[in-house]
Amino acid sequence: MVAGVLEVPLWLWGAFAATVVVSLAVDLLAHRSAHVIGFKEAAAWSGLWVGLALIFGGIVFLVLGTTAGTEYTTAWLLEKSLSVDNLFVFAVIFAYFKVPRAYQHRVLFFGVMGALVFRAVFLSLGVAVVSRFTAVLYAFAAVLFYSTYKLLREEEEFDPGRSFAVRALRKIVPVSDEYAGAKFFVKEAGKRVATPLLAVIAAIEAADLIFAVDSVPAVLAVSDDAFIVYTSNAFAILGLRALYFLLSGLLDRFHYLNTGLAIILSFIGVKLILQASHKLISPAIPEIPSPVSLAVIVVVLAVSIVLSIRRPPARAPDSGDSD
Repeated sequence: MVAGVLEVPLWLWGAFAATVVVSLAVDLLAHRSAHVIGFKEAAAWSGLWVGLALIFGGIVFLVLGTTAGTEYTTAWLLEKSLSVDNLFVFAVIFAYFKVPRAYQHRVLFFGVMGALVFRAVFLSLGVAVVSRFTAVLYAFAAVLFYSTYKLLREEEEFDPGRSFAVRALRKIVPVSDEYAGAKFFVKEAGKRVATPLLAVIAAIEAADLIFAVDSVPAVLAVSDDAFIVYTSNAFAILGLRALYFLLSGLLDRFHYLNTGLAIILSFIGVKLILQASHKLISPAIPEIPSPVSLAVIVVVLAVSIVLSIRRPPARAPDSGDSD
């Protein structure tokens, strides 16, 4: 972990902000008309987002040094891997609300915008707390171990209809049962009502808040520098939509990913405990270097994906019918 606070040039913050704004604007213009995102289009956009993240990582290496560059790459890959869980939830939300495929990108676009704001708030608070109260790292480790337990027990359930955000929305404004194209509001009997599309966005944002409980402590185990943790998170989040459309038809095949994510979360939990103990108990207690963390994440993800492909999930015997 980088010692102390990085001296990040103002122009680098500006370059990051400009990249995000321009990229979102280009994305919005490219998808201004609602249409179904096909595999080729999703692959092209996924490549673009990954390329931008890696190019920016290269700039971090050159400007801030090898340690900062390694931490950025590790944090980005960690957030990217944890975001796979979000994809399953997106699929559940879209199925629950019966969202037409042509409008799913629009929903995720606004979901990403909200996620960028929420993560900025949560990560800023997390960095501030960790810098003042190192012992909180033990609490963060406990959160990650509990998340590991839930993943292994497959207790990650999310009911979109009972989401607090959706329930709060229904109390504020009536929600119609019918979609009206890509509109969020329509008038019915002279009254302004929300369409289900707005409820879907509320459910997406609520899901991101839930996943931030895992994501924020995990990325803070890699770095406690605001620039590193936020830029890595932002680039991972920006590529989330394209990744969803790229893998939407393949999610069920990667059945070992939950186990892989559980291993990664428990490893990061151990890393947090060692970091806190190194600072609070004794400098003799070793910390896990960022290059080792990066290697573990890459290996676990690769093994999880390869095993998923080589050992396809067994068909559920819930019906006598065959496809």
